[in-house]
Amino acid sequence: MIVAERKSIPELTGMLRDHNKVLVLGCGTCVTVCLAGGEREVSIIASALRIASKLEGLNLEVEELTIERQCDNVFIESAAEAVNRNDVVLSLGCGAGVQAIAERFNGKPVYAGLNTAFIGILEERGLWTEKCAACGSCVLHQYGGICPITRCAKHMLNGPCGGSREDRCEVRPDRPCGWQLIYQRLKNIGQLDRLNRIEPPRNWAASLSGGSRVIVREDHRI
Repeated sequence: MIVAERKSIPELTGMLRDHNKVLVLGCGTCVTVCLAGGEREVSIIASALRIASKLEGLNLEVEELTIERQCDNVFIESAAEAVNRNDVVLSLGCGAGVQAIAERFNGKPVYAGLNTAFIGILEERGLWTEKCAACGSCVLHQYGGICPITRCAKHMLNGPCGGSREDRCEVRPDRPCGWQLIYQRLKNIGQLDRLNRIEPPRNWAASLSGGSRVIVREDHRI
């Protein structure tokens, strides 16, 4: 899922201080699961903005709404009336959701209330970790299902850097060495021979380095 975290209230009031009527718009998918932008967080942020508004004399009128998905026009339409009766939208969706709302309502200011962080999973209660860099050319099959691009701080594709200590990453000692995980996983599934293969220099054109990406499914465009 996409993992995000809330911006601070002072940062949000700084964005909103030139407006009066604000719609705090939540999203019911990924950001709900990571406790950043669902119905509960919309209520918390809206309440905090009302308090901050009184303390700072901003006169903000704050409306709350959460839709099922901000990145899909089918669900965005359900927010149209609320968007139109407010001066600005504070989106608690991920970066894709914010931009989808802005594209649909191109005459309305739409601000991001979250910092979109990464694609990851809930590792333990209150702890989300990055698992996928969305690089556009997945190599997980070569590494036992553990991504060296995301899990190795140096993005090493042909073995460890040699800097790890007691299976801890040299760059992030609080995290396990990605290559230690890859080795153990390949050993467990009987595929250590995959490490004999030399991975050629990677073509990063499929990643964000190649500019904004699109996926076209011709069979769905008929």
